[in-house]
Amino acid sequence: MRLPASYPMALLAALITLTPIFILITLATDASSFFDSHNLKILGNTLSLMVLTVIGSILIGVPLAFISAYVQLPFKKFWLVFFAAPLAIPSYIGAFTLYAAFGSGGELHNLLGIELPAMDGLTGAAIVMTLYTFPFVMMTTRSSLLSLDASMVNAARTLGMSMTESVFKVILPRVVNGIAAGSLLVALYTLSDFGTPAMMRLDTFTRVIYVEYNAFELSRAAMLSLQLLVIVGFLLLIESQIKTASERHGKALTLFPTKWQLGAMFATFAPVLLLAIGLPLAIFSLWLARDGFSAFDFNIAWNSAYASAIAAVVAVIVAIPVAHAALSGKTGRVMERVTYFGFGIPGIVMGTALVYGGLQLPFLYQTLGLLIIAYMLRFLPLAVGSVRTSTEHLDPSLVKSARVLGASPREAFTRITLPLTMRGIIAGAALVFLESMRELEATLLLGPTGFETLSTYLWRVYEAGYFGRAAIPGLLLVVISACGLAIMMSGEKRNQLEH
Repeated sequence: MRLPASYPMALLAALITLTPIFILITLATDASSFFDSHNLKILGNTLSLMVLTVIGSILIGVPLAFISAYVQLPFKKFWLVFFAAPLAIPSYIGAFTLYAAFGSGGELHNLLGIELPAMDGLTGAAIVMTLYTFPFVMMTTRSSLLSLDASMVNAARTLGMSMTESVFKVILPRVVNGIAAGSLLVALYTLSDFGTPAMMRLDTFTRVIYVEYNAFELSRAAMLSLQLLVIVGFLLLIESQIKTASERHGKALTLFPTKWQLGAMFATFAPVLLLAIGLPLAIFSLWLARDGFSAFDFNIAWNSAYASAIAAVVAVIVAIPVAHAALSGKTGRVMERVTYFGFGIPGIVMGTALVYGGLQLPFLYQTLGLLIIAYMLRFLPLAVGSVRTSTEHLDPSLVKSARVLGASPREAFTRITLPLTMRGIIAGAALVFLESMRELEATLLLGPTGFETLSTYLWRVYEAGYFGRAAIPGLLLVVISACGLAIMMSGEKRNQLEH
């Protein structure tokens, strides 16, 4: 039996994705001990941050999901985008601005003359992570809510149940999986984030791995990376078992609140959104007005765009055979799932592994090529998912007709498949480009000497205390991230139209 032409490239991509894990295992064998008392503190901090962030995200995200799904709001589409807008701000930017704004001598203290508590430690990190991850819970819960038929709620109300009782006894039990799916995304994001714990001075796995790397303790950094990967792998296993309930679509539930109720809702959630969106933009605008444009070298923005564009092209080239292999059979689907490991590996862990790989291959060490490989491995699943989705909707009879008329497999691909799936390819490349622009951890570890990007420049000015110089790169990253959010939201609209 002849294997599909896409299989060799897909297999190579899967093997390359697993390479960082093999490198970490090799490195960790030189560590003096796999677990010690200090690790307990790191583990405790990491799990505490994860649990507090998940709880906070549920408390904010689930009510906002109900509001955006069921409540008749004026300008409803605007409010949906506004509720999801914190996703357009990388959490390390939120951590930077909130750290600079609060506490003695902070920007709010200087402007208002009121000394507010400092935003740092476990409490500060949990608040920041919650502010920038609750939209994950909101989006997955909202998707589950929109799939429900309102007839059961109407029946419960007819039988004398209040709206509050209907929510807790009829609606919530049917969207538990949606809430769980969003919560797991929040947990994975929290585990992999480096910028927020580092800026809040909280010793989690990601921060300590970076400290060990800078102390040239690669073996200990690898050992800590493997411990973190065990937790990430456990969460990924749980995530793979969660299936959102599918129900036959019926009439959606619609609620018409009074003006008083609307006012209460906005009064409850306005501080959250102002803290997540308004404060960072206000702080950056203040710094921009104070320091102007002169302190920023726009070649840094070009470096970010240049490296990210190359990574996007490479990721799409690799993603096309992986996506086609996944549609060809069970073996191809396994290879596709393996490539998703890269997305689950935190950037700081990926960077640690590839630093050692670069040391073994001097022609790659501290080169732009190694950084692009890291971007490709991290964000390949974004391109694969986009290409696969567009290919699934392609009518196979078109390719068969071309083959019947004498076209070779290569001609059928270049003249039929490629043009018709170009929209998905471009969308996948755009997502990889935008995520690469935001990537901090892998860029810090793997960027060539003297090669500064927007994200690493932000980190440098934070370390140096020159906060005002963060305005332009911070605002640029927010705009770039907003473009990524727009692509996500347009994807949600297309899915709703298809269903």
